[in-house]
Amino acid sequence: MNDLTDEPDTGQPELSEPLRRAIGERYLTYALSTIMDRALPDARDGLKPVHRRILFAMRELRLSSTGGFRKSAKISGDVMGNYHPHGDSAIYDAMARLAQDFNVRYPLVDGQGNFGNIDGDNPAASRYTEARLTAAAEALMEGLDENAVDFRPNYDGTLEEPVVLPAAFPNLLANGSSGIAVGMATSIPPHNIEELINACLHLIKAPNARDETLLEHVPGPDFPTGGVIVEPRESILAAYRTGRGGFRLRARWEREDLGRGQWQIVVTEIPYQVQKSRLIEKIAELLQARKLPLLADIRDESADDVRLVLEPKSRNVDPDLLMGMLFRQSDLELRVSLNMNVLIDGRTPKVCSLREVLGAFLDHRREVLLRRSQHRLEKIDHRLEVLEGFITAFLNLDRVIDIIRYDEAPKAALMREDWGRAHVRAASEADYAPPPPGEGELSEVQAEAILNMRLRSLRRLEEIELRRERDALIEERAGLEDLLENETVQWDSIAGQLRETRQKFGHKSEGGARRTRFAEATEVEEVPLEAMIEREPITVVCSKMGWIRALKGHVAPDTALKFKDGDEGRFLFHAETTDRLLLFGANGRFYTLSASQLPGGRGMGEPVRLMVDLPNEAEIVDLFIHRPGAKLLVASSAGDGFVVAADDVVAQTRAGKQVLNVKGDVRARVCRTVQGDHVACVGENRKVLVFALDELPEMGRGKGVRLQRYKDGGLSDAITFTLSDGLSWKDPAGRTRTQSDLSEWTARRAGAGRMAPRGFPRDNRFT
Repeated sequence: MNDLTDEPDTGQPELSEPLRRAIGERYLTYALSTIMDRALPDARDGLKPVHRRILFAMRELRLSSTGGFRKSAKISGDVMGNYHPHGDSAIYDAMARLAQDFNVRYPLVDGQGNFGNIDGDNPAASRYTEARLTAAAEALMEGLDENAVDFRPNYDGTLEEPVVLPAAFPNLLANGSSGIAVGMATSIPPHNIEELINACLHLIKAPNARDETLLEHVPGPDFPTGGVIVEPRESILAAYRTGRGGFRLRARWEREDLGRGQWQIVVTEIPYQVQKSRLIEKIAELLQARKLPLLADIRDESADDVRLVLEPKSRNVDPDLLMGMLFRQSDLELRVSLNMNVLIDGRTPKVCSLREVLGAFLDHRREVLLRRSQHRLEKIDHRLEVLEGFITAFLNLDRVIDIIRYDEAPKAALMREDWGRAHVRAASEADYAPPPPGEGELSEVQAEAILNMRLRSLRRLEEIELRRERDALIEERAGLEDLLENETVQWDSIAGQLRETRQKFGHKSEGGARRTRFAEATEVEEVPLEAMIEREPITVVCSKMGWIRALKGHVAPDTALKFKDGDEGRFLFHAETTDRLLLFGANGRFYTLSASQLPGGRGMGEPVRLMVDLPNEAEIVDLFIHRPGAKLLVASSAGDGFVVAADDVVAQTRAGKQVLNVKGDVRARVCRTVQGDHVACVGENRKVLVFALDELPEMGRGKGVRLQRYKDGGLSDAITFTLSDGLSWKDPAGRTRTQSDLSEWTARRAGAGRMAPRGFPRDNRFT
């Protein structure tokens, strides 16, 4: 016996292995279990084991979409006891998510009671809620009774569960999935079923379809909460091609007019998986931190739908700028990641492209079709065998009755009887029917069926029905044999099934229409400080000597204003503090001024040459508000000019932007907004020329082309107008005069023109 301090000798050899190997093997086992049985979905049905077991258990409880509800506690209990030996709270949480229409695009569980909401509130306890399957869940399990998929023993071997569901639609992409495994993760946003099926149908026709073509069918995700995707198409294509990427998703909003110039912004859809209550708290925190200078308040007026009201600081705030600040600083815009890491064959994790995922689904549907067809073929063979026995019994009814009445072992006697000769004897009394298999003998299946036949079936009409059923089954069997042998017929059948599914869950069905829209992102991430200026009305005043100022509000044009000695007013127009002003100098350069930075109107203003680098010798030709998208007519004193886009003359620096090239004594003289279809020019010689506007080119910079030809002098003024409306000007008395018939002055560009009409101003100016 060993010493008391020694361990007892068990007589068995000790087993040892390196710690590194022991830990590595055990951790690898744990990792594989996490990847395959918990975190990653199957590419074929898009489900994880817990979801698959929940749906199968509800099917076993006969909770159809048209039937009654059962307590969620009963459902989670059955799932835990029969198929998923984990905590009931985890099972109930997974089932509740399948019922949340704000988390799942096509809910698989129809919940009754409190299953949570978009505010982030948790579902009620399982004893308070009830559930049943939805039509989408039934479509995923269609064919389980027809040997469509393999079954495996449950965790204790007492029951069987499906390895994968038949899946009538690509649920992996339709409802999406997310999960974190050991060393890998998956994140797949939901998509629209109709678009996915259209892509599958295209893949059936063209298995090697390009990713660009698939993108035409599946332009992007379709989130249950809607929103607006602002991701560029090139980025979406790259994400679907590689299986990794993301999508910029914004809330949907609209400007709501309240009357009397007041307005507010209403957010009707928020990004996917954003808790509304937390979103409001975040925006409120930004308000308190004074990080949203354009926002006054936020209110939640939501009922069954989402309605967040954003009040601007002032009615002069630009809504786009306000939303741009919110998009940048809150979850009103977020990035939804795409990482299609799935179990492509039920066992191997792989990051797949859109085409690979759809291909895996189609291959699965083909296998399901073959298995269901083979199962149906076996059922038909069995039924045909029974029908042949019934027909034989009807043709020899008297003999069958005698055997059943008098024979001690009628089953064996029926199988021993030579029904071939008996059939020939009865052929004169009935239509011909081929003898049963086995050279005139009945099989055990046929004999058993005959013995179990009801007496009410022994009538002439039943025999006709049996022959009709046999003929129909023979025809169906021939079709199944063609399907099993011909791959083209198989894909045609799959395409037909997909079209039926599309009809059931497409855009015409309830909730089937696309909810998420697409738009181009308005780049307002970097909001300049001057853009945060409140929009207020002002009156811009600029003197002849170039002193500029901004009066508050819109004053009347005839208001008496003070200027410096020897100076007088030249420009006076209404604007807003958010406007940009364009100044056109006689040197042919455009300068840009910010209306919010103009000096106040209490004094005489400041020289504009202190704000921009306008030379002292270059006078101001025109000063006006920049209108995006407008066209401008610019011309020099030499009579040369062209049309330029107003957006192309905006300068970013004090030095301005050279647009009209002038040399020597030539000066820029005209800058007019293009309105109409004709151009009218008047020279210093008082000759007027009218020509079509399309004779002038549109340029970004240059000398331009000749508008009017002169022997001496130069261009005095030019204007654009609509020929049908006539040419108007003001006479010395201030009255507007219009010359309707301009045929005398209309000619080709670069002509000399004719003397101005009677009553034309002496200063040779149209206005």
